[in-house]
Amino acid sequence: MEQWARRVRTVRVIGTGAMGRGIAQLAAAGGLTVELADIRMEAVVDAAEYIGGMFDRLVAKGRMSAEDARAAKGRLSPVGEPLTPFQDCDLVVEAVREDIETKRELFRSLEKVCPEHTVLVTNTSSLPVTAIAAALEDPSRVAGLHFFNPVPLMRLVEVIPGARTAEWIPDALADLVRRLGHEPVLAPDAPGFLVNHAGRGLVTEALQILTEGAAEPVDIDRIARDVLGLKMGPCELLDLTGMDVSHPVMESIWTGFYTEPRFRPSRLGRARLEAGLYGRKTGEGFYKYVDGAKQEPPELTAPEVEPRPVWVHPQYRQELGALLSAAGVEVESGDEPSNQAVVLVAPFGQSTVDAAKGLPLERTLGIDPFGGFFTRLTVAVHPGVDKEAGRAGIAALAATGRSLTVVRDAPAPVAQRLLASIVNVGCGIAEQRLARPQDIDTAVRLGLGYPRGPLELGDSAGADQVLEILRGLQASTGDPRYRPSTWLAERAALALPLTETGTAPPDLLA
Repeated sequence: MEQWARRVRTVRVIGTGAMGRGIAQLAAAGGLTVELADIRMEAVVDAAEYIGGMFDRLVAKGRMSAEDARAAKGRLSPVGEPLTPFQDCDLVVEAVREDIETKRELFRSLEKVCPEHTVLVTNTSSLPVTAIAAALEDPSRVAGLHFFNPVPLMRLVEVIPGARTAEWIPDALADLVRRLGHEPVLAPDAPGFLVNHAGRGLVTEALQILTEGAAEPVDIDRIARDVLGLKMGPCELLDLTGMDVSHPVMESIWTGFYTEPRFRPSRLGRARLEAGLYGRKTGEGFYKYVDGAKQEPPELTAPEVEPRPVWVHPQYRQELGALLSAAGVEVESGDEPSNQAVVLVAPFGQSTVDAAKGLPLERTLGIDPFGGFFTRLTVAVHPGVDKEAGRAGIAALAATGRSLTVVRDAPAPVAQRLLASIVNVGCGIAEQRLARPQDIDTAVRLGLGYPRGPLELGDSAGADQVLEILRGLQASTGDPRYRPSTWLAERAALALPLTETGTAPPDLLA
């Protein structure tokens, strides 16, 4: 109800931790009177002072006028105890600890004292909104608003209706979010909601690659950044969020979807959790941190060896051959490699060994064609490679001036596996009608910082190409985690964009 969103004047924020403070700051800056509440009055006072200090900082940086900062501070109202009598409060946002019984008890109490028109919202990041609302006599007034930390900077807000939430509330909350300058997306009341659900594609596949011993964390991260264009690689991301947070979320989503193989967690995550290797907060995770700075190994140095000619598979000879020739590398042009040549094949949706059938495997290296050889070059080494031939091949590729990552041969190259998993999980969300395609992509772009959403990434790479990678992985490994989504397979067959719903039965019955 758009009128409700415009009419809202007062919001009570219960809980004054990082999330509660961020929500209060956003609301006060957006023109709402904010009642700060917590079971400890000193926490309320500290929060009000902290938020006031944040406004002062914005003024100092020229991002807020002194007059606006004074007005925003004036809209902060420390009320203390969460059940302090309500006057004209339009909205309550709960931001207490992630414990379902704690939240249920709070909402049961709120229902008894809040005016009937007050909408009750939980900021839970993982608990079912329906289960929280079930504790109330009238669950229709409860919904979820999942903000992301830091709230003032992270523009995305997931709007989550429970099974019995009144129909008008989700749209009204979305309008209010826009009024505050943030971007709402409608998310399902399902494990992981939308962002955490979609995010399983990247991190679970990265952990699978690590489990296989196919690559090191820094290899996966560099490939994710340089080839896929992500701001952070999956191992960096896990270190940032903390394995104490990320692994339980992985297990929760996996069990919440009744052990769906696409979401299967890794034994490495559990082991690191138990070892206390959380990441930045403990000084060590996949990387070590000194004074908060990540210690990343240097890029590899190419070996000094006697140059050898290189034979490139004809399918990629024009692009890769030209790149090598420009670097002064002798590139053979024949239909078959000479007895001295290093052989380069470009596996797509398969291993180097499978891609090199009929070629001298002892002199063959794989190089990922994804990205068109314009950025980082990823070289795959299988166990049967002759060491001298392999070194000569790496030296030839390094001569191009491209950054180089050398990994173990696997069922498919790293970038292809990460991309296919991201896209497939996004397609699975669309397939189940858990969210609209545009909301899936918006949530992932804003919530996870990807350059494109998973469906947009799939369209950019080509749905048929992603399908080929997944089918190759499934055939090679027999692992159901690579089962292609019906949404992906149908649209590849019909040449429809992944970002469009296409024709549905109701369209023919209207």
